[in-house]
Amino acid sequence: MPLTMQDVDRFESLRPRLEAIAYRLLGSAGEAEDVVQETFLRWQAADTERIEVLEAWLTKVLTNLCLNQLTSARARRERYVGQWLPEPLLEGDAMLGPAGTAEQRESVSYAVLTLMERLAPAERAVYVLREAFDYPHREVAGILGITEAASQQLLHRARKHLAEGRARTEIDRASARRIVEEFLSAATTGRTEPLVRLLTADAVSIGDGGGKVPARTTPFRGALAVAKFMRGLFKPARSKRALVGGSPAIYASTANGDPAVVAVVDGRVVGVVCLEVTADGIAAFRAQANPDKLERATEVWAAADRGEPLFHAF
Repeated sequence: MPLTMQDVDRFESLRPRLEAIAYRLLGSAGEAEDVVQETFLRWQAADTERIEVLEAWLTKVLTNLCLNQLTSARARRERYVGQWLPEPLLEGDAMLGPAGTAEQRESVSYAVLTLMERLAPAERAVYVLREAFDYPHREVAGILGITEAASQQLLHRARKHLAEGRARTEIDRASARRIVEEFLSAATTGRTEPLVRLLTADAVSIGDGGGKVPARTTPFRGALAVAKFMRGLFKPARSKRALVGGSPAIYASTANGDPAVVAVVDGRVVGVVCLEVTADGIAAFRAQANPDKLERATEVWAAADRGEPLFHAF
């Protein structure tokens, strides 16, 4: 039976939630959009009169498509050039989804999305559905075709794996900007000591260039090594300008709820650096420079007035 305009409107009203679930499961905005569209096609081909609760049916189809995607993604990421990092979502992006609780905000943080790559697909699905979208274990079990006890066990294992990462500090928008400004001020002095004072002793810096932009294939580790790298990153160089097509305008913003440095050239986002902040200082820098993973960031950036940049780099 063909879908009516009312049917399509019902689906579109659920699209933001479906995209937010898929993004947390896959770590990729582009893949999330594709999976949501495939979910729509599955619904279009289904006997809609037999679907009792549309949201539940769509969530089950979407989740299982994502599980299939995660299984194949593991093989692809083993062949990925350099370090693989999730696609960052800038402040104001609807795909960030619900942020009313600490669990919801944490589930979409860049640090946790990165850590979730360690989880088995089923663990990741249970964690996302339960922690970020508050589905009861009974519904999670129905979506995944497992028992409630198995759902509870998978959540316990997921939480244990994620707890091995560093505890995140909740940051409001004003504090995020202040932290980014303080970091940039230290990074552009040309001296290492001011940066070291901002970092934890075991700080790490990871970059994702996807083989398209030069990025170190192994992380920098330790406050001194990270500080030296960050100091060099902001040193002027003609080769850097040639690489990104100009002198980047540098902004303080947030990405995935974390403080972030955003580099923009002629309206195009060319880099997003997410800062993981703890009570002891900045514990990690995760820099996304792969242009394929910055297309949505550019679209979202262009849709809002971001004000004046802090400065122009290089």
